[in-house]
Amino acid sequence: MTYPSEAAITSAVPPNVALFRRPVVLALDLGSKTGWAVRCADGAIVSGTAAFRPDRFQGGGMAYLRFKAWLDDLERTSGPINAVFFEEVRRHLGTTAAHVYGGFLAHLTAWCEQNEIAYEGVPVGTIKRHITGKGNAGKDAVIAAVTALGFAPVDDNEADALAILLWALENRFGETAP
Repeated sequence: MTYPSEAAITSAVPPNVALFRRPVVLALDLGSKTGWAVRCADGAIVSGTAAFRPDRFQGGGMAYLRFKAWLDDLERTSGPINAVFFEEVRRHLGTTAAHVYGGFLAHLTAWCEQNEIAYEGVPVGTIKRHITGKGNAGKDAVIAAVTALGFAPVDDNEADALAILLWALENRFGETAP
């Protein structure tokens, strides 16, 4: 997987703006309640959670339609996304969780392919080791580590997304944590 170089990104914007343009990077902790974090072109990092559960009068596919619409809206508001990173989960505790994750992953990768956006899964242990120093750290340790860096995640989903973003910025773009 290749990611756009700084030169490729800055060549597409006017010279007086190019100095402030950085790759727009999206990080996701996929699930019914998805954690997300975006590093914008100006360097600002924004994050949060988004829920896609259908209500009782809607079919299961509505969650994925909402997810795709949310991705489209996120790209419109944050600028063209240059790369997407997501938590690569290899083992789920339940069948429903596995199905939900698989559905979101399928829709995410199809969306990235359609929009010609580079994407990469990052193993759970890699994320935890990067942010806490321990590959088997618990949710509270990840939240504490992200909070110590100055972020205020509302839950473990947002904390995971921030941890993925920080890993990606350092390991794929050569940037250090804020």
